[in-house]
Amino acid sequence: MQPTVKSFVLLDNDGSRILAKYYDETFPTVQEQRAFEKKLFSKTQRANSEIVLLDGITVVYRSNVDLYFYVMGSETENELALHNLLSCIYESVSRLLRKNVEKRALMDNMDGLMMIVDETIDQGIMLECEADALSQRLAFRSGAAEELMAAGAEQSVAQIVKSVGFSFRNLASKTGY
Repeated sequence: MQPTVKSFVLLDNDGSRILAKYYDETFPTVQEQRAFEKKLFSKTQRANSEIVLLDGITVVYRSNVDLYFYVMGSETENELALHNLLSCIYESVSRLLRKNVEKRALMDNMDGLMMIVDETIDQGIMLECEADALSQRLAFRSGAAEELMAAGAEQSVAQIVKSVGFSFRNLASKTGY
């Protein structure tokens, strides 16, 4: 059976949501999600453990300076699988932020965080639990994007406008406008 995730939540040190992805209907409304997050934060804020059971949900979490990372599964979900997933996400974020895992740096790199979460969890299914493999895959993608941007930077603005204008004229002539 494939390990599944109910949600991934990232809160700041005040318990405010930075990012939350819910993959099932356990908390169908935003109000229910926020109420659960508030309860979760109050339970884990001063705890010295990494795993809690809250309202029938297994929660694995990790805190750092001013951030709280949570991965949640069902009551019967394997805690080690959830912990491995959380470690992969945290380590990948740490690499993205060059070991400076704090709210300010993370807010400047939200796109990278979202990409990490999307690459590790898809519709509640754990895809990747190896930070090295994930980092290589993401480095390849960002390297390709940088290469494309560099190629575009070599063109002048006039060349880009001319190219776009030519494309629009071709499209208009094909559609009869």
